[in-house]
Amino acid sequence: MSWLSVVIPCAAAHAEALSDGLLAAGALSAEIGDAHAGESGETPIFDEPGEPAGQRVWQDSVVTALFQRGVDVGGTVARVAAGLGLPSVPAYRLAEIQEQDWVKLTQNQFEPIRISTRLWIVPTWHTAPDAQAINIVLDPGLAFGTGSHPTTRLCLRWLDDHLRGGELVLDYGCGSGILAIAALKLGAARVIGVDIDPQAVVAAHDNAAQNRVDAEFYLPEQAPAVAADIVVANILANPLRTLAPLLAQATRAGGHIVLSGILPAQADAVRETYRAWFDMGAVIEEDGWICLSGTKRQA
Repeated sequence: MSWLSVVIPCAAAHAEALSDGLLAAGALSAEIGDAHAGESGETPIFDEPGEPAGQRVWQDSVVTALFQRGVDVGGTVARVAAGLGLPSVPAYRLAEIQEQDWVKLTQNQFEPIRISTRLWIVPTWHTAPDAQAINIVLDPGLAFGTGSHPTTRLCLRWLDDHLRGGELVLDYGCGSGILAIAALKLGAARVIGVDIDPQAVVAAHDNAAQNRVDAEFYLPEQAPAVAADIVVANILANPLRTLAPLLAQATRAGGHIVLSGILPAQADAVRETYRAWFDMGAVIEEDGWICLSGTKRQA
């Protein structure tokens, strides 16, 4: 079995309407991407929570839609364009997509990741490269955190370098639970994970069970109040600034905070926010992402 893929370059002003129109006209799927993805002109769009609504699509966008074979794709594109009042049918290119083993294809994209000399992230379908290492077994799923993103690796390395054993750790924005699981495997006595996404809480519970560790995961309104030795938050810059009073309150005097999900241009603003409570340490950077850490001052 195969499908037809149509790729349509377009301006930002028409991207969402064109995508919605193709779906309404029978497309199996439609997505909007950056027309310059993979090039020097590629533009990241993060749309952080709490920020004013800004650019939601790329100035030079590309709409990609998937159709069943036998559909008059050209006619469909023309009808949708006419319905939107476009002056002409946009240029597009067609490609045939062959059926594949999508599970195997997805699995092939994830290999074991070495975080440090003793810490690995291992997908469930792989054998651990080093059976003597601390191996976190994880399935890529709906919740963020597979170890492949620099922000996650930065936090994992901080935990590997600084955990001494017996700590109470709070993982705020826990996603897949990867940082919470790593903290327990590295010697933490108790770890609490919090996330606003119920699916993330479910995924984190499942991943903790897979790794045979007893982590606790909660939605924010259900989470117990703690004075943690270490608070780690791998989110985004704007929510990190918004959450600063809450995260500071959750950190005991003399305890540590670890913040990631920050772009270099955002680092100074986040650092200044947390200086109200913490003596901030050195900036750590990997692949264009920043990790900040600090020690909470005595009251």
